[in-house]
Amino acid sequence: MPLVAVGISVLILLFLMTKLKLNGFVALLLVAVGVALVQGIPAAEIPEVLAGGIGDQIGDTMLTIGLGAMVGRVMGDSGAAQRVAGKLIDAFGRQRVQVAMVVTAMLIGVTMFYEVAFVIIVPVAFTIVRVTGANLLWVGLPMSITLSTMHSFLPPHPGPTAVAASFDASVGLTLFYGLFIAVPLGALIALVWPRLPFVRAMNPSIPKGLVSERVFTDEEMPGMAWSLFVALLPVVLIAGAAVTDMAASGSNGFLHFIAFIGSAPIALLLTLLLAVWAFGPRIGRSLSEVSASCTSAAQAMAMILLVIGAGGAFKQVLVDGGISDYIKDVTHGWPVSPIILAWLIAVILRVALGSATVAVVTASGVVLPLLAGSGVHPEIMVLAVSCGSIAFSHVNDPGFWMFKEYFNLSVIDAIKARTTYTTVLAVLGLGGVLVLEWALDALNL
Repeated sequence: MPLVAVGISVLILLFLMTKLKLNGFVALLLVAVGVALVQGIPAAEIPEVLAGGIGDQIGDTMLTIGLGAMVGRVMGDSGAAQRVAGKLIDAFGRQRVQVAMVVTAMLIGVTMFYEVAFVIIVPVAFTIVRVTGANLLWVGLPMSITLSTMHSFLPPHPGPTAVAASFDASVGLTLFYGLFIAVPLGALIALVWPRLPFVRAMNPSIPKGLVSERVFTDEEMPGMAWSLFVALLPVVLIAGAAVTDMAASGSNGFLHFIAFIGSAPIALLLTLLLAVWAFGPRIGRSLSEVSASCTSAAQAMAMILLVIGAGGAFKQVLVDGGISDYIKDVTHGWPVSPIILAWLIAVILRVALGSATVAVVTASGVVLPLLAGSGVHPEIMVLAVSCGSIAFSHVNDPGFWMFKEYFNLSVIDAIKARTTYTTVLAVLGLGGVLVLEWALDALNL
């Protein structure tokens, strides 16, 4: 049974990493090879499947994470990140740094992918931790939870947007309805989760090499205007491209240019170039100093990228092993509410395949026949599938490894923190979707 193979592979992976203390990259590859053999993938094809999974995952994330880490380190080594962090602390107060992180993550995460927004905001979170002495998860977890919520529930993120296209749903309405669920739900979980006893018991340190250890005086730091401008530039470029894409129709040179500079890698590359000048020669730092910051960030990211890539290999083995087709066959014809069934199929696929985007796109194909004649608003079905795809993030999810490595957690602690919050978000999200459908019916909308 394919799902049993998934369960056993997860247990073996946990054993290798927690009991044998095997490196995450090596452990993921070993388990991926084992699952591939069990699932009947020919041995001669396994290296190609692994390479394809790593290539797809790294291809999607390396430029974003690498450039984002360099921008963050350049800002950190110049004092710009401390300047932004200090302003947030002054605006919200030391007792409300979590609220500051939630608000920041919501504003940035509405249009930006989880990974992109994460690498942009996390240097500020690291700096706040270093300046205030707060627990890393106390500051960083609200940011991650909020970004996860925005990414999984709302267009123009890839999963909800793809499902909206499959269901012929309005992207604008899906975003509008989704905000009623994502904003209060994301804020609630983001502020509650760090206060839970099992989370407060964790006290991880900031990974070395990703943030400057130096504390700057006010005179040494760049001005707030330049610090904020560089920090927000990728947000403006990426969000501007997303809004233009939704609002404009047709094709012309201007739209192509906006799409080009608004793609995450190009936006971050332009930001890095600006940061190199603004926080280098403009304030009297040599280019060699700034280059050393970029090199340090790249070195610190090497193992993180390897682990994320291996997570992509594990995911690809599960996909190529036919588990999604098996789940389609098993769930076909279940006598359940279309909304609940759509959510449940997405949850099962998420648990089995790891990738939220793969789960949500696959689930949409299974759910599409249920939509016709169900009377359910297509936008509501999009949200049902999307919020189901956030559940149970665990070791076959590359995002899980990004969360684990950036917050310097053990596998068990990462499961306690991330797997639980993603599952609660999915369950409460389903409740919000059901209430929203009831409200729309009551209002005859």
